[in-house]
Amino acid sequence: MKRMHIHVSVQNLDESIRFYRAMFGNAEPTVRKSDYCKWELDDPAVNFAISQRGAKPGVDHVGIQVQTEAELAEMNARFAAADLPVEAQSGTTCCYAKSDKAWTVDPQGVAWETFLTLESAPTFGQARDAGEPASAACCTPSASTIAFRSRT
Repeated sequence: MKRMHIHVSVQNLDESIRFYRAMFGNAEPTVRKSDYCKWELDDPAVNFAISQRGAKPGVDHVGIQVQTEAELAEMNARFAAADLPVEAQSGTTCCYAKSDKAWTVDPQGVAWETFLTLESAPTFGQARDAGEPASAACCTPSASTIAFRSRT
């Protein structure tokens, strides 16, 4: 089963948790940290996350969470079939989870990811470059690595 993923940057985590808990029928978060909160819901089938990671408030990125390596390969094939640029990450740590994933950016500039969660992690993420502090950047593709292919 694939699950839609939406990550929203928020200004006030506690206020946002109260709002989304009510929105999701008083469902308790699956993961709650001082700067991050996630619900994995079956109705609707969504992995919904909020965080205070220095990003501008609003939708940070969207994606598709998969349950198997075969589903991850299928989603990566969909990116390729759509002629989308892709940044693959294996065994990356992001949002308190270790995952295999791929990123792309749609024509509007919205970051999309497809990912297979391997296990939970004690930290929010790892930096893309050595010496760079982990931040929201661990959970979005870098502009320099994702660029649209020209259609000829």
